[in-house]
Amino acid sequence: MKQLIQRAEESHQLTKEEIILLLQDKEAASLLFQAADRVRKKYVGDEVYLRALIEFSSYCKNNCCYCGLRRDNRHALRYRLTPRQILNTARQAAQIGYKTVVLQSGEDTWFSPAIMAEIIREIKKLGLAITLSIGEKNREEYAAYRQAGADRYLLRIETTDKALYAKWDPGMSWQNRARCLRDLKELGYEVGSGSLVGLPGQTLESLADDLLFFKSLPVDMAGIGPFIPHPQTPLAQAAVEGHFELSLKVMAVMRLLLPDINIPATTAMESLHPQGRLLALQSGANVIMPNVTDELCQERYDLYPGKMHTGPNAEQYVRDLTRKLAAIGRTVRFSTGFHGEYLKNNPA
Repeated sequence: MKQLIQRAEESHQLTKEEIILLLQDKEAASLLFQAADRVRKKYVGDEVYLRALIEFSSYCKNNCCYCGLRRDNRHALRYRLTPRQILNTARQAAQIGYKTVVLQSGEDTWFSPAIMAEIIREIKKLGLAITLSIGEKNREEYAAYRQAGADRYLLRIETTDKALYAKWDPGMSWQNRARCLRDLKELGYEVGSGSLVGLPGQTLESLADDLLFFKSLPVDMAGIGPFIPHPQTPLAQAAVEGHFELSLKVMAVMRLLLPDINIPATTAMESLHPQGRLLALQSGANVIMPNVTDELCQERYDLYPGKMHTGPNAEQYVRDLTRKLAAIGRTVRFSTGFHGEYLKNNPA
């Protein structure tokens, strides 16, 4: 295993069978994390890019079986920010020092293409890079958002196992989701995707397929997070044992395969482990997305139980985070942090 990891660290190539071996081997986990951390340091440096997350609507037309925002969750406390509230939140993030905002929501049909494009144009006037995470759209809508100024788009595939996707994402099409990712790449977005690790019925084989799918696109960002069952979903009783450790492994392999992409230390990691984000940052991750939305909205954007909140004081959160990162030899970076930025500024 040591030789396999060393070869992957140098070549950034793994077969499906080799990925499965790495994911199932418990004794070699520390070697895998160390290798991913070295690759991270070489290709994206010691700075942790901060993106300001704005969760602007918890309404969703979809009914995914693993998500607390699902359409049929009648217990959900829904909210929707107005365009002015979204802009004001982005302005506050810019005043703190953020250079990128992530606009995230359920698939809320209230936000028409015209409304969304206008929000993007207004935020761009603040000099911010914009990442959208608003779900499946047609190519024309993606093109309109790109023309308005959107820079990145995050659309997690969740799983490349088509049977699993059909089971847990009822009424949706895996082929359409893959089409969306291809359209986004062709339109010039930096494209992010990712997997949900630990879905009932998921296998190591399907996780290996996920990783190879991300490499084939290739993605510019990859978010890997553990599945955490929500009590108001059909998967409320699903087990979570081992999801954190397996998520770390998948993330680490992702770093070996695509050495210079941006990989967030996801909030779900910290929901399952008190030091989850720091461990992720020591296993290949280089991005954190602090939530700058109003605290009440943070509570109501209820994807899964135990979802971490940044609290009412966004500036104090950054100060506390800076201290935590210093303890592991990392520093905060408010840069836009586009794919390849570090290597461009720090040529070998």
